[in-house]
Amino acid sequence: MRNSLALLFAFALAVPGVAAKLDISQMPDADIKKGTAVVSEGPDFLWAVEAEKQPILFVDDQRIGSLKRLSKNGVWTYRGKLQTGTSHAFYYMMDGKRFGGLTDFHAYGPDSYLQTGVPKGKLSGKMVHTSRSYPGMKSDYWVYTPAQYDPNTPAALMVWNDGYQLVERDGVTRAQNVFDNLTYKKKFPVIVHVLISPGTVGDKAMRSIEYDLVSDQYDRFLNEELLPEVYAKYNIRRDAYSHAIAGNSSGGICSFNAAWWHPELFSRVLSRIGTFTSIQWKPGVIDGGNIFPFAVRKEPKRNIRVWLQDGSEDMENRQGSWPLQNIQMANALKIRDYDFHFVFGNGTHNHAQGESELPEEMQWLWRDYDPAKTEQIFEMEPAEKAKPVFRVKIYNR
Repeated sequence: MRNSLALLFAFALAVPGVAAKLDISQMPDADIKKGTAVVSEGPDFLWAVEAEKQPILFVDDQRIGSLKRLSKNGVWTYRGKLQTGTSHAFYYMMDGKRFGGLTDFHAYGPDSYLQTGVPKGKLSGKMVHTSRSYPGMKSDYWVYTPAQYDPNTPAALMVWNDGYQLVERDGVTRAQNVFDNLTYKKKFPVIVHVLISPGTVGDKAMRSIEYDLVSDQYDRFLNEELLPEVYAKYNIRRDAYSHAIAGNSSGGICSFNAAWWHPELFSRVLSRIGTFTSIQWKPGVIDGGNIFPFAVRKEPKRNIRVWLQDGSEDMENRQGSWPLQNIQMANALKIRDYDFHFVFGNGTHNHAQGESELPEEMQWLWRDYDPAKTEQIFEMEPAEKAKPVFRVKIYNR
């Protein structure tokens, strides 16, 4: 069930304040016919759909205002405002039947857009690393430095798994805009971002082997092989207090796994739709990510800070339940007094929510960072400590 608080006031076509630059010409005709067309700018959204009769638009499971017909061509449109910094879903009802829609679409806040007066950082060219710990594996990577990076001053470090997704400034992640805006506003320190793609050995994809195995092999790959290449070109701090690692899905569990095995290397973790399931689990041979909620509860506590994100409609298959495992992870971290934050939305196995809330994620992970320090004991926030553990309720049957 969609969160009723997610939908803000909706506005009809002629209401002032709705972004005038949103236009139907920005939408592919095929999407309008399929009922999947939507464009946005900040909180302002425009939907369009082709239909003989007036359709009914539902956003986050709530019926909103009446669509208006665009001249006589059978296209209906609606303009409205939505909460930013999260993802949303919509669909239409036509003659009593559900039609079209998207289950996850972005609602970016202002820090995800290019802003006037904010200097742009620099993305390096693609580099290729040939691994020793994964024999014959080649990995593409890039380095992004904000405009404030000074080679004479050591910078913090953040590693991004599936890093190719962040390379396009105007791509769906909008990560480079977030880095530039929040560095300029001094909402977090100057960070050198290392964007690493999963490797290949010939035609063999190594992503699951790198990301889903519960071991310190990926740590060793980073810290003995790839990162020394980066250190040779950029002035980067070596303390774990100044190191973070991030990823989605298998890249998310990989981020947690890296800090779990070596908290002296990474102390800040961003895991979105994390795959804390059994993909690489071989009973009696090797552990899979499914063991982590119990490892967190029973093994010695690590000094790490963790942001988790998932959605109620995430995957459920033979490998496990993504939503339930992420709830388990959150409760395990809660019970052991970790410094953690858990966002549980309504999305599927999709990046939209995590990418929309990136500014909030980054500020939370790097809050209270002090460049004069090299270490900090992370403690659960008082507001989180006052809350109970997460509970579940069956809602669909």
